[in-house]
Amino acid sequence: MLLQGNLSAPNGTGSDPSMFFLTGIPGLEALHPWISIPFCSMFTVALLGNCTLLYVIKTEPSLHKPMFYFLAMLAVIDLVLSTTTVPKILSIFWFNSREISFNACLVQMFFLHSFSTLESTLLLAMAFDRYVAICNPLRYVTILTNSVIAKIGLVALARAVLLVLPLPFLLRRLPYCRSHIISHCYCEHMAVVKLACADTSFNNIYGIIVTVFIVGLDLMFISLSYVKILRAVLSLASKEEQLKAFGTCGSHLCAILIVYTPVVLSSTIHRFGRHVTPYVHILLANFNLLFPPMMNPIVYGVKTKQIRDRVCLLFRGKSF
Repeated sequence: MLLQGNLSAPNGTGSDPSMFFLTGIPGLEALHPWISIPFCSMFTVALLGNCTLLYVIKTEPSLHKPMFYFLAMLAVIDLVLSTTTVPKILSIFWFNSREISFNACLVQMFFLHSFSTLESTLLLAMAFDRYVAICNPLRYVTILTNSVIAKIGLVALARAVLLVLPLPFLLRRLPYCRSHIISHCYCEHMAVVKLACADTSFNNIYGIIVTVFIVGLDLMFISLSYVKILRAVLSLASKEEQLKAFGTCGSHLCAILIVYTPVVLSSTIHRFGRHVTPYVHILLANFNLLFPPMMNPIVYGVKTKQIRDRVCLLFRGKSF
């Protein structure tokens, strides 16, 4: 088979570490053309949805508010996550193009993990936005000014870059004298670490610490924000006011579930599903990558009236 011929070359001690090979989904190679259909569909929806969202927010003055600025940042993150990985995945499925240089692999890994970190941090920032809007509505505009939003965005970006930047350097120092076959559709950190023929304890520990620090800390502060939001909402006099206040958080809560639920599910299967076949793990990893960028613009488009109305007018060919 062509696949076997391509993947057998990099095996052996002292082979050239400059080139790696992605397997796609091991065990489902014959189904790659069929699997590419939902992958391509989700990618197309993600591109159209997030680009439309950015266009609507940019062109509609009534959407130039803190919540929608954060939403625009989320759309940019989802676009970067999608375009960094999915084109290569589709090239594997369609053209059997499995080769990737080591440098390109590290760059892809850096963008993948740094923007995933950035997405988590941004969800925390959006929780803070909802907290201020509900618990301090009179000071909302004065607290979340444009300069504050810009600073939050820069801090979130700096946090993501500083936490993830060591990963490619840690991988670069390792020798790769065994197989150069990455059993994945893209260059994920642990999938590359497994190929090293040296002690990778530090890489493993650092990866775990970063993951726990990001997900654990962000979820803790998001939960704290919503505890305070819940207390403020329940203190409102009328049921109508309570429902209206909860309604403003609906889209953000959906975004949190969309991002974190697949991650928790995948982690649980990795830890407890010892007898689960490898392709299930890889399919879940790809689902984690594609599902949030596809669903976030849909959720915000459906649940946010201002965006929904503007998109309807846009597709009807009308203008303000």
